[in-house]
Amino acid sequence: MSVSPSYRQFVVDALGRVVPGLRAQSMFGGVGLYAEQLFFALIAGNTLYLKVDDTTRGDFTALGMGPFRPFGEGGEVMQYYELPAELLEEPEAVREWIEKAVEVARRARQSGKRRKR
Repeated sequence: MSVSPSYRQFVVDALGRVVPGLRAQSMFGGVGLYAEQLFFALIAGNTLYLKVDDTTRGDFTALGMGPFRPFGEGGEVMQYYELPAELLEEPEAVREWIEKAVEVARRARQSGKRRKR
């Protein structure tokens, strides 16, 4: 699922207003988005997906947003859900969603560190 250069730039510009240290990295035809070292979002097929867990997934499903499925409808569901596109044009509205996704990424990283010990 390739990402058009214009959509990538649009997302980077929109999120750059609310994410300190935003970094975009090409990966597997898509783009991974990082807040410093935390992988909190991805772009695939010109759609932005934010990292979710059990505490935030309901916010997305309540709006009818679905999960990222890298192998199509019948494939594996990843822990990233589509962000409503209109939020990207509202910096204050998107800020809350981004902060939650970054916090989910932080919890996942801390949980992973605990399991490795």
